[in-house]
Amino acid sequence: QVQLLESGGVSVQVGGSVTLSCAVSGTTTSAYVMAWFRQAPGKEREGVATMHRYGTSCYKDSVKGRFIISRDDAKNTLALQMSSMKPEDTAEYDCAAVHPLLMSRSYCSGGSLVDPPRTVTYWGQGTQVTVSS
Repeated sequence: QVQLLESGGVSVQVGGSVTLSCAVSGTTTSAYVMAWFRQAPGKEREGVATMHRYGTSCYKDSVKGRFIISRDDAKNTLALQMSSMKPEDTAEYDCAAVHPLLMSRSYCSGGSLVDPPRTVTYWGQGTQVTVSS
């Protein structure tokens, strides 16, 4: 049974920092493009960041320069370091594993996540991040 378990969700003030973690079991992260998505109340889920097993990272424009995605395939983990947090970063954050064939060829351009994956192989259960002023 494949499980993706996120942790690290907290309430933080504007300008603060948060690091989310995702522990994967039942499969190996090295087989997937790993990703973070988020969904704010009343809004659609959106792709935040992806990282290919070869190290290429890609970000939603609004988080570029503030968020850093990282993965450790030896430990089967994924992380998202978030800094300079803004109220609009408030959302449930979900870890995801995406089979490489589900990624479009042009999903990433100049480090910008221009075409997030529409289908995800495995989802985590989500962790809440709330940014308050």
